[in-house]
Amino acid sequence: MSEPRIAYVLHWFPEPSETFIFNEVRHLHGRGLDLRVLTLYGEIRGNPSTEMTSAGLEVERLGLGLIPKAPEALGFWRRRNPAMFRDLARTVPLRRWSDLEMAGENLWAFLCGFEVARRCEEEGIEHIHAPWANGPATAAWVASRLTGIPFSFAAHATDIYPPDGALAEKISAASFVRTENRANVEHLRAHAATDRDRQKIRLVYSGHPIRARAPAAVPMKPPFRLMALGRFVRKKGFDVLLEACHLLESRGIAWELTLGGEGPLGHRLRTLARRLDLDHRVHFPGFVPYEGVPGLLSGADVFIMPSVVDPSGDRDGLPNVIVEALMQRIPVVASDVCGISEVIRHGITGVLVPPGDSAALADGVASLIGDRGGAIGMAEAGRSLATELFHPERCFGAVRELLLGALPASGSRDMTGGREAPPATPWLAGSHE
Repeated sequence: MSEPRIAYVLHWFPEPSETFIFNEVRHLHGRGLDLRVLTLYGEIRGNPSTEMTSAGLEVERLGLGLIPKAPEALGFWRRRNPAMFRDLARTVPLRRWSDLEMAGENLWAFLCGFEVARRCEEEGIEHIHAPWANGPATAAWVASRLTGIPFSFAAHATDIYPPDGALAEKISAASFVRTENRANVEHLRAHAATDRDRQKIRLVYSGHPIRARAPAAVPMKPPFRLMALGRFVRKKGFDVLLEACHLLESRGIAWELTLGGEGPLGHRLRTLARRLDLDHRVHFPGFVPYEGVPGLLSGADVFIMPSVVDPSGDRDGLPNVIVEALMQRIPVVASDVCGISEVIRHGITGVLVPPGDSAALADGVASLIGDRGGAIGMAEAGRSLATELFHPERCFGAVRELLLGALPASGSRDMTGGREAPPATPWLAGSHE
């Protein structure tokens, strides 16, 4: 018996910074699911890893090529279901979105939804899944409303902080909502309209490849080698990290910082490093491809994740790079933001500090470099916890079970676009929390 056809709707694929989604798609495809990947935008001009470029996964990208096709798709659904067309036209474009960027993304996703609906119906898709709660979930929601094919979505961080203007409706219409940390479970439940909707929200951590890696040496000798990786955006708190390093300098502690990544705040961070007279100690290697992360991390004494809550409400969920560091037994200092405390448990698997507090961050780093034995012990405990929580077979298996459980019974498609959530499974992490 062949596996059911499932469509994955994304912004881009593969996206170099979304290795967790790439690994999910590849794993599910390898486990026999017949996946159809559709993207709202064209091919990304980024820095995909060798794994991504050689995976051989089929992707159909809408992008600007949708523009000449959009009138035909809109006309098709207007003729076929005029009442539903009018309802969608009143609901999505006129929604109050959190900002202009979010409004533009969701308007584009709204248009894409009509084409996604046609393609899913033509190709016999039985379930539509969006790995993001913003534009991809909007497109999947529209396609589901038009076709009656059930849909689901996942929620991470940027896509729900702040929540978009249709989050409650998307939760209500979805078969299930998957998120990757407990903090998000409570956040999403607060935006769900009914107890039934709240029960749809399931915690399944992102699977992380388990590779045979030698533990990092962590010599803890001056100059201490500090490491941080991530996009250069406000929620990463890298300005706070530079201020903390300045405090370490004032205490006479010798250190070197590798700050890997790129983004809109790159110039500002380099300027701040010069202003604090730290440019001789801070190395900016630029974007680090996924396959280059283990080698870069292996030279670190301490990994630092100084996340903050952006004034807009945006924040990190549970950064995968923390898991990468722990997998290599590297001591971690991180801010207590969203789901980070689920893996960095203060004094047990690492050091947790208040977000935005440069003095506390400096103290946290100093406490680890001053006690190598204690730091290694926490890193060992962190590696054990990360291996347990993020084991790919367990996590991707749970996602697969959710998807299969959401499939409609033969011949019983629900034309309202909503279905009961699949029954909870005991080994779905946090499914009853």
